[in-house]
Amino acid sequence: MRVLENLEPNRVFYYFEDICGIPHGSGNLDGISSYLAKFAQDRGLFHIRDASNNVIIVKEASAGYEEVEPIILQGHMDMVAVKKSGCDIDLEKDPLRLKVEGDFVCAEGTSLGGDDGIAVAYILALLDADDIAHPRIEAVITTDEETGMEGATAIDLSMLTAKRMLNIDSEEEGILLTSCAGGMRTDCHLPVCTEVNQAGIRLEVAVGGLQGGHSGTEIHKGRANAIKVLGTALKQVHKEIPFLLVQIGGGEKDNAIPREACAVVSLPAEDRERFVSALAQIEQAEKKENQSKEKGLFIRVSDTDFSGQPVLDADSTERVLSFLTLLPNGVMAMSADIEGLVETSLNVGVLRTADGEVVANIAVRSAIESAKHKVNLQVDTLTQLLGGCTKTHGDYPGWQFDPDSKLRADMVRIYREMFGKEAQVEALHAGLECGIMISKIPGLDCVSFGPNIQDIHTTEERLSISSVSRMWEYLLAILGQK
Repeated sequence: MRVLENLEPNRVFYYFEDICGIPHGSGNLDGISSYLAKFAQDRGLFHIRDASNNVIIVKEASAGYEEVEPIILQGHMDMVAVKKSGCDIDLEKDPLRLKVEGDFVCAEGTSLGGDDGIAVAYILALLDADDIAHPRIEAVITTDEETGMEGATAIDLSMLTAKRMLNIDSEEEGILLTSCAGGMRTDCHLPVCTEVNQAGIRLEVAVGGLQGGHSGTEIHKGRANAIKVLGTALKQVHKEIPFLLVQIGGGEKDNAIPREACAVVSLPAEDRERFVSALAQIEQAEKKENQSKEKGLFIRVSDTDFSGQPVLDADSTERVLSFLTLLPNGVMAMSADIEGLVETSLNVGVLRTADGEVVANIAVRSAIESAKHKVNLQVDTLTQLLGGCTKTHGDYPGWQFDPDSKLRADMVRIYREMFGKEAQVEALHAGLECGIMISKIPGLDCVSFGPNIQDIHTTEERLSISSVSRMWEYLLAILGQK
């Protein structure tokens, strides 16, 4: 029995449930890409599936709309696939477990992938319908948007004819996005040396209970970063009570604010109580510092058995803790032109201990290209000073505001006529694929919109059913214009 079969619009939720039944975290997209290609093939629609698993599907105009300017409908097929501790779902293999709670669709124990599964569901419902008026639709469904927009960067759009595009990758109804920040991914590699040390005891230090969130749309909220909390807490203790790191890590995605992080440390047994007491004091200070933002924050110390595992030597331990303490994180600059808009930020999203190194994965964003590279230079310089190196990837351009956008003017007017109120036209600090698409189709007129989705990129993600319905009707009204 399908969980969403009684929801409206029925076809949209039918395809959304299909999508949720196919694992489609970034980098694991063969299944969903094959599904999309077969969807087009079964309906006799022209389609292309490229080497990056991007899919383009074309549906010719309905009767009476042959002369209307064609339009690109665009979204991405990958999701940020994260799960709660203890959840038994394998996000590489298993379907999501959907449930309906009031006006919301969510997933049990995992993220939902409303970002951007709802865009794909809208597109498939349109392509499958015979009773919807529309111009020629050129659907572009890209891959690995969440890890650096690799699909959009690789895709060939030379066969498309449209000069206007609806990007369905926004998460707040009534807000039309018309520009966004550019970004890049930076991986910091810090070499470490290990030694065999059987002396002392092993303790696990865990930071958790944090809200997390999207590193673009929620970075301005000042939520605590579990990796930074852990690193600075250990650095403070290390000044008074020497210990050695065994391992350290946290976070799941570089573009998600990490909710949890943990480390295993080695220290003399006689220092246990002082160590635990010092961290308890730091926990209270962190709770006070974050009392209005992170009510569930905790720092816990527990015994653990890592007796056979090598430890980082004293120099490596010191360098790792110094790196985590000095590494910038969060909002770096606010826009001087748009009140309340973050201009430049970075998010320390993932930390892991690998063979012979500790690696941090960072997402850098900025509306100003030079500022983006300056922040990256800052991170690179710090990493080099501590004996490491950085590697950058997923560099994508921002999307500049077009004061003469006809598509935006039409969408503002249609929204007013339908809902009796004004749509908000805004810029976004998070990255969208529009800048890349414009670089491939000069003069492309873009607007991004979508239904209400809460807490994206987290296990608390929720998609509003009523908002999906309203934005579906809005989409049909836009396509129905002549």
